[in-house]
Amino acid sequence: MSIDPKLHFIPWEERPAGCSDVVWRYSQNPIIPRDLIPTSNSIFNSAVVPYNGEFRGVFRADNKKREMNLHSGSSKDGINFTLSPDPIEWIHEDAELAKYEYRYDPRVVWIEDRFYISWCNGFHGPTIGLGYTYDFEKFYFIENALLPFNRNGVLFPRRINGKYVMFSRPSDNGHTPFGNIYLSQSPDMIHWGEHRFVMGTKGGWQSTKIGAGPTPIETKEGWLLFYHGVITSCNGFVYSFGAALLDLDKPWKVIYRTAPYLLSPQTTYECVGDVPNVAFPCAALHEESSGKIAIYYGGADTVTALAFCKVDEVIDFLKKNSEL
Repeated sequence: MSIDPKLHFIPWEERPAGCSDVVWRYSQNPIIPRDLIPTSNSIFNSAVVPYNGEFRGVFRADNKKREMNLHSGSSKDGINFTLSPDPIEWIHEDAELAKYEYRYDPRVVWIEDRFYISWCNGFHGPTIGLGYTYDFEKFYFIENALLPFNRNGVLFPRRINGKYVMFSRPSDNGHTPFGNIYLSQSPDMIHWGEHRFVMGTKGGWQSTKIGAGPTPIETKEGWLLFYHGVITSCNGFVYSFGAALLDLDKPWKVIYRTAPYLLSPQTTYECVGDVPNVAFPCAALHEESSGKIAIYYGGADTVTALAFCKVDEVIDFLKKNSEL
């Protein structure tokens, strides 16, 4: 079986004339409407990766019963997607683990010889499910990585000091009004420990809770992490996103962290939907030769959108606008 996880190109649109933002939106957003498949109420907070010169992904699609589940999907250009009408059927060695209450907010990353998927798995409360696929046809469930209650499980794209590494955000059983980012390590993707605190909430746009977003991007200066932050307004939560730079060998050590956000909900598709005022990043494609980054994010818990930036500009912005 031929699997090529390398990037040959990424979707891209130049910064609009007159725009000085470090991260800018795709002019044709949203790229995935809420009703791309007949059963869907909404499609958002989804993960895209390169695959054999094209793109594959795992997508959150809430159906018209408002059940939360994961679907596989494909695209030739990273913009126009086809989704499977049926949710992913996971292959389980233990039938007990096949029971679930919901599945949502996936991340996907290539590590060594396969694509690993992490998501919020409803197993007696929200926890982090882990699985893998070689071909986006068959999907194998590994284990729930951590005890409930936890969300935003995000794997690093390689082992660090011989261990798999994953972010998480301990939470509660509801719409968590708190949350910091932690890190856990594992020798085998099953047994997780050596937990470390990474960073907590701050003022303003990230004052209520924060959580890891896409798979971290390795740069010569450190791991570049896009993360979401939440502020509680008089009309509820508002989800924006910023970035941090982390130490390459000790990724729980934060070097820089954005004080201003990079993107906040301001367009109609980010402000109006099932959950208003949400910009939630779940995937980032990095073209190393050019430094270009394409960020996939959910808008208002309803649609999927795309934004762009350049790695050097983000790191420069971090250095000039950091508050630890």
